[in-house]
Amino acid sequence: MKLLLDTHALLWWLADDARLSKPARTAIADPERTVYSSPASAWEIATKHRIGKMPEAREVLADFSGILLRAGFEELPITTKHAVLAGTLAGAHRDPFDRMLVAQALCEGLEVVTADDAIGMLGARCLW
Repeated sequence: MKLLLDTHALLWWLADDARLSKPARTAIADPERTVYSSPASAWEIATKHRIGKMPEAREVLADFSGILLRAGFEELPITTKHAVLAGTLAGAHRDPFDRMLVAQALCEGLEVVTADDAIGMLGARCLW
């Protein structure tokens, strides 16, 4: 199964944070799996940094693509198909970043690595 990292899972992997579950850590480290990051995560990190919720993100933002490359992750471009699905997904969850990740996962047949129950409630397969 190919994986798409939720923003917190990406950051926790990069920081070797203990909050990343053991199954998630094992799956991400599996060389047989392709692991993707969405530009929506870069957007979310940049937004949170700009409004002061994530001041420590300066270094990640300075070389986001390089960090992904060195971690062995692939960037999953956002397409019009993803955008339309994100905007039309049924459900009350309003977070645009989560909606985009779910849309990408659904369109591309990916499993989302996330601790966020709302992702699954929007219809994505989740791993935690």
